[in-house]
Amino acid sequence: MDLTRISAAELVKQLATRQVSATDVMRATLDRIAKVNGDVNAIVALREESALVAEAQNCDSGPITGPLHGLPIAVKDLVNVAGVVSSHGSPLFKDVVPDSDDLIATRMRDAGAILIGKTNTPEFGLGSHTFNPVYGATRNPYDADHTCGGSSGGAAVALATGMVVLADGSDMMGSLRNPAAWNNVYGFRPSWGRVPSDPVGDSFLHQLSTLGPMARGPEDLGILLDVISGPDPRLPLASDSVPVSPVEIADMQGLRIGWLGDWGGAFPTEPGILDLCNDALTVFESLGADVQKVDPPFDAEQLWTSWITLRSFSVAAGLEPLASQRDHLKDTAQWELDRGLAMRAMEVQHASVIRSDWFRRAAYLFKQFDALVLPSAQVWPFGVEIPYPTSIAGRTMDTYHRWMHVTVPVSLIGLPCLAAPAGFGPNGLPMGFQLFGPRGADHKLLSVGAAYHAETNWPNKRPARP
Repeated sequence: MDLTRISAAELVKQLATRQVSATDVMRATLDRIAKVNGDVNAIVALREESALVAEAQNCDSGPITGPLHGLPIAVKDLVNVAGVVSSHGSPLFKDVVPDSDDLIATRMRDAGAILIGKTNTPEFGLGSHTFNPVYGATRNPYDADHTCGGSSGGAAVALATGMVVLADGSDMMGSLRNPAAWNNVYGFRPSWGRVPSDPVGDSFLHQLSTLGPMARGPEDLGILLDVISGPDPRLPLASDSVPVSPVEIADMQGLRIGWLGDWGGAFPTEPGILDLCNDALTVFESLGADVQKVDPPFDAEQLWTSWITLRSFSVAAGLEPLASQRDHLKDTAQWELDRGLAMRAMEVQHASVIRSDWFRRAAYLFKQFDALVLPSAQVWPFGVEIPYPTSIAGRTMDTYHRWMHVTVPVSLIGLPCLAAPAGFGPNGLPMGFQLFGPRGADHKLLSVGAAYHAETNWPNKRPARP
């Protein structure tokens, strides 16, 4: 039995019942990392083997400590982990070793996980392409000359290559949805507020980014989602959350799914992506769902105007303490910082009115449909040396992130969204789709995803080569 390729659900069950030892799992994990990480550069700041094996041995000799007992997990390098370099992909933090865990790391550790190191990310998580001046680029396991996406690119690659069975990610503008699509795994952006961020700085204004789980199947997503979910008394907007596990296969008969495609042409998309997503939708239809095309429900340019205002407002708030060192930030970080610092309060107000209008319109749509679908990305994985796409299908992109416009409808209003694999294009590269619903529909989306996964099992398949 390959302990690095079985599901997380099966592995945690075997660890909890002592059918396998945490030591064996740790050794298998470290062997796998030694074998493949040199080619893809997904795991960074890996802790010493002797310390990790000793921690696993302690798990074997002690009591069961939680639902992740003895499970090795590498944490995204935007999260502080005590005793591990937490660089955020920035030279300014390349030697920073925190003495305490961020909240999500604490919750995973308290659930019994062994935190083995970090997964690579872009500098400060900006841009959906994982490269930084501290660790370099993470490469796509299906073609090492191509990007793996980002910002949770290291997490997605670690899952795809069997270096971990569960991973945490974060998502503002598709940061776990895009790499899930490009690495043939699953990611889940939960309803905003379900998974709290750390209780530092402002806790009221910014509602764009959230933490979430990544895995090779929806059932596994549910395991980690339950661990990291739940309110914190120090956070005013963190919501109560009903557990989603065990994630059971949904009855798809009569389920109403709306296909938004390229939003009536507003989201330029490279050839083959919409076709592959359409193929995935036929799986839902074969299971009894009613899939219908949906006309663009809201003006895409208004969504974009609202998004780039609120995003720069949020990103600049996080980067403001580094303003005196702006020359040490990458150009896209400087761009966000400058836009945010120059922003007037009423610009933010007007952007939030558009956001509110879209939320109300989406609520109406969800009276007609149980879930909506969009592609997870507008382009196939591009060359690893390219910072970001500057055009799609002949249309020029006017910002470094315009090519991820397709993720904005979900992110802008904090909707839960399952990023699921759709298969492979003729180029042998993976692609995926976003399945999203109203706030609070987390369990339902995972159950629908479980039905799809039972039919497709894409993460355990490889592309057909010419």
